[in-house]
Amino acid sequence: MEKDFTELATSNFHYMPITSVSSGKGSSLAADLFYETIQIVNICLFGNPDVSNEWVLIDAGMPKSAAKIKELVEERFGKQHKPKAIILTHGHFDHVGAVTELVNDWNVPVYAHSLELPFLTGETNYPEPDGSVEGGMIAKLSPLFPNEAINLKNYVHALPENGEIPHMPGWKWIHTPGHTPGHVSFFRDKDKLLIVGDAFVTVRQDELYNVLMQKQELNGPPRYFTTNWMDAWNSIKKLEALNPSIAVTGHGSPMFGKELETNLHNLVINFESIAKPDYGRYV
Repeated sequence: MEKDFTELATSNFHYMPITSVSSGKGSSLAADLFYETIQIVNICLFGNPDVSNEWVLIDAGMPKSAAKIKELVEERFGKQHKPKAIILTHGHFDHVGAVTELVNDWNVPVYAHSLELPFLTGETNYPEPDGSVEGGMIAKLSPLFPNEAINLKNYVHALPENGEIPHMPGWKWIHTPGHTPGHVSFFRDKDKLLIVGDAFVTVRQDELYNVLMQKQELNGPPRYFTTNWMDAWNSIKKLEALNPSIAVTGHGSPMFGKELETNLHNLVINFESIAKPDYGRYV
């Protein structure tokens, strides 16, 4: 990849002063997978620092969080070890908030589903968040959230069509649209570990109190940004069929074992009453 830090424009996203009691907290879900909450969203680091300094960043957090991400990385892998790649579940502002700054600093490739590329190359903005959707205060405030495309230029690439994930051996990506057209989740069969993104979440993301306090509750994708509810339902069915043992979602704390199995099945069976709003622009 040609190194050109000056050509890539930085994100226009502004810092958003919303956080939660979980911000700055995280833990290892496996020897080679660590997650941490930054404000209200989770990022993951794949790589075992006891074995190698090679690692991958999964999602890129809230706007203006690059310094926090780099601090976390330095603690885990040391200062001189940049990632092999950045892998995105999707391109909403709270999952790519720091990506342009990180790419400028690290000069590494970014991978996302081919259907997500228009939102990552400046071609197409996301649909506007739906402040009219059934939900709480966060839903009402969502028109303030940015929906503009970012432009990663030639740094961003489509994930391989065979389902493999670059620099993540043993993992596969699964197309889980609904929240966005090119949303993907990541799964490792050997330990049934699932990185969900926002295909479903473990907090009621439209409710301000639940977001601030991180009250755990398995729910569908964030309502104000989800534009295809049938696809969203089918994506959750697809993920349940994997029988995951651990799920780390884009929002909320990880869920494990029997609790995950029971709640995920309940979400599939009762999707229309639990997840799908009764009204809204995209319902």
